[in-house]
Amino acid sequence: MSTTSREHWETVYRTRPTERVSWYRDHLERSLQFIEAAALPRDAAIIDVGGGASTLVDDLLAAGHSKLTVLDLSEAALNAARQRLGERAQRVDWRVGDITQVALPRHAYALWHDRAVFHFLTTHEEREAYVAAVLHAVKPGGHVIVATFAEDGPLKCSGLPVMRYSAAGLHAEFGAPFALLQQEGEEHHTPRGTVQKFIYCLCRREPS
Repeated sequence: MSTTSREHWETVYRTRPTERVSWYRDHLERSLQFIEAAALPRDAAIIDVGGGASTLVDDLLAAGHSKLTVLDLSEAALNAARQRLGERAQRVDWRVGDITQVALPRHAYALWHDRAVFHFLTTHEEREAYVAAVLHAVKPGGHVIVATFAEDGPLKCSGLPVMRYSAAGLHAEFGAPFALLQQEGEEHHTPRGTVQKFIYCLCRREPS
């Protein structure tokens, strides 16, 4: 992603209330279901990529997960989440960075979660860098949850072009190192009342 993209997201989060952005949900129910399906111990390391101001970290802390990382391109988005959590924010590793460029620790995470970052990667090079980051950071045998706009989802989000996927098409971007365990569609109702179609995939990184 470019510097322009970073500036775009900083502007979004500095000028609009978190609960009014189109992707906001009180709770990421589908993500939480998939995380539970992975049957992780509560001390397993989880990274939420593009987590920003999402409430997923709140619910994971409430469920007893103790090793959480939230990464986002926007410092303003992370600040919103930290302020909301108060003292509980100290229990989270907050990272500002572009997932196609950021350096993450090798084989550090048992689960990688991404709701609505991957579909913003509109070039092959960006997607290739993203998958390389997953392979580097997720433990062999670890789980990967990625949600994007479905084939009948929006063509743009927040004024930016996006990619749309079927479950098979999304899995194909990641390839043979990942086994597709579960897929499910979702109709997301935005704060303005419109409907956006998503596809969720739960994969396991195969042992090397």
